[in-house]
Amino acid sequence: MRRIVLPCVAFAAVGFVQPSRAASVLWTARDPFVGKWRLDVSRSTIVDDMRVEASSPNKFTFNFEGGPAETIVADGTDQPRLPGTTLSVKAEDAQTLTVVRKQDGHIIVSAHWKLSDDGRTLRDSFTSLRPDGSKVTVDYLYKRTGTSGFAGSWESTTKPVGLKLELGIQPYASKGLTFVSAGPDRNVIFDGRDHAVPGARDGLTLSGRRSGAHAMEYTERDGGKVAHVRQFELSHDGRTLTETLRTPGHRLADVFVFERAH
Repeated sequence: MRRIVLPCVAFAAVGFVQPSRAASVLWTARDPFVGKWRLDVSRSTIVDDMRVEASSPNKFTFNFEGGPAETIVADGTDQPRLPGTTLSVKAEDAQTLTVVRKQDGHIIVSAHWKLSDDGRTLRDSFTSLRPDGSKVTVDYLYKRTGTSGFAGSWESTTKPVGLKLELGIQPYASKGLTFVSAGPDRNVIFDGRDHAVPGARDGLTLSGRRSGAHAMEYTERDGGKVAHVRQFELSHDGRTLTETLRTPGHRLADVFVFERAH
């Protein structure tokens, strides 16, 4: 269970003029996107989408942030789901659910859901475990986009106070950039073609385009289908990086605002 899609699992760009190898190395090293970036949550708009299906009064199928579907019996027991984790759901009453995910027997996230009397909003007191072992709780407010009861599509733009996210962008070889964040490092070449992401599942590719020194975008495809389109814009002073993430089927785009780290 995750409250956001982490920005930039990788990124690529393509110049309109192919420079020589020596010039390419120099251009990449001086690229204004290169550096360390820190997320400014207060200036970002992070959309959390989740979908819930009810196949029976005590059985639900959850889809968190476009991840794999997880079908759970709401009896409060720990049930194996995502690799290495268990998920439990307990229905306190018709308007209250408690959702807990564990890893190696330890709670990593928990959520207390409360449906409004008119069924149009859902409040989620969501607690997650930080890498340093501390906990952070965010009170999300979701608005319904379909169906009734807990079942349906839900959308929240609550700012995840306490979220800490850093990005690193580094030169790579003569024509690429390395993106460093959560998960493995990604090395991307600037030739405008779809390239498989090393170490990722089969069918995951990236292709990009650069429209100037301070703007670029790339498309992530999974099995040939567009999964995400990411647009990047750098401020004129080079200190602010804005990423707009568009996902097919999602009504709103995520906007991540980063400040250059010293």
